[in-house]
Amino acid sequence: MPYALSGFQIVAGILLLFGGGELFVAGSVSLALLLRIPQIVIGLTVVSLGTSAPELFVSLTSTMQGGAGGDAIAVTNVVGSNIFNVLVVLGASAVVLPLRVKSRLVRRDVPLLLGVSMATWGMASGGRLTWIVGLALLTGMALNLVWEARTASEEVQDGDLSDEALIPWPMAAAKLAAGLALLVLGSQVLVSGAISAAQSLGVSEAVIGLTIVSAGTSMPELVTSLVAAYRGKADLAIGNVVGSNLLNQLLILGTCSLLSGPEGIEVSGLLITRDFPIMVATTLACLPIFWSGGVISRAEGWVLLGLYGLFLVEQVMHTTAYSGLDQFRFVVLAAVVPLVLVFVVWNALEWRQARLRSH
Repeated sequence: MPYALSGFQIVAGILLLFGGGELFVAGSVSLALLLRIPQIVIGLTVVSLGTSAPELFVSLTSTMQGGAGGDAIAVTNVVGSNIFNVLVVLGASAVVLPLRVKSRLVRRDVPLLLGVSMATWGMASGGRLTWIVGLALLTGMALNLVWEARTASEEVQDGDLSDEALIPWPMAAAKLAAGLALLVLGSQVLVSGAISAAQSLGVSEAVIGLTIVSAGTSMPELVTSLVAAYRGKADLAIGNVVGSNLLNQLLILGTCSLLSGPEGIEVSGLLITRDFPIMVATTLACLPIFWSGGVISRAEGWVLLGLYGLFLVEQVMHTTAYSGLDQFRFVVLAAVVPLVLVFVVWNALEWRQARLRSH
């Protein structure tokens, strides 16, 4: 019976977060369009803020509950969501429709995300994220938002703006308020169900946070980017992922660390040695993929989805203490990773040769 109740809470929490995220995004995009902000900036700021709201409320709720279990879910939710966003959200969106990448993402946003990811990993390597770390991350977020605001007017291009999502101000505000209420409720239900499930099944909170919770709270990103890709709005689809991953670290980890009290948030050794490096590696992989022809192809999308499948397999094998875990990791490092690198480099060279022939 406890298993069924925990499962129901997890599903109900995900559905509430999904609905809340959708309402929040709709209201946010409408307000942004009323202010005449270009789509790429909307994706990197307003949409990513709305779709990151589930992660924010889940991690904050976990932090406020306190204890090692709450800390584990707060941190792993962010790390797992960032991995999910790059491998699943970008991958699935590219499978729906190849995504054309704007040069500013390669020049500015992805290097910034990579720098923030490495800095967060470094600050977490001491085993705790203190209020000082939180203050530093929130300061970084404020500086980035100021930068975005200063450059937004310079990046408006013909066709960047659309009136298709314009609704009256009162309706947009009502959607924001309703979405916020659902996000608060959904986060509480999901965290409660996830912790109960972990305790009942003997599964660590870290694994629950990296898989079920992170995937559940990333559903708004997935749906938003899939819909954007289907409608041919690659700017929103990609900007949503990059912006969400930035906010997950700067806003969510920053806020949770700042409010965690004098002891800070505990970060497990496994997160520091395994999951943070995976998060940084997936961010690093964006650079050659984005650069190769300025398009994320369907083949690259399938590769990203396949890598997330391997990540899930590793999580399951680690949880069940499978005897072949070390052999599996060796095969991934010795065979799969080199093959992926060769694939990305081959795509980049093919694009370069095609470009030279066209000239």
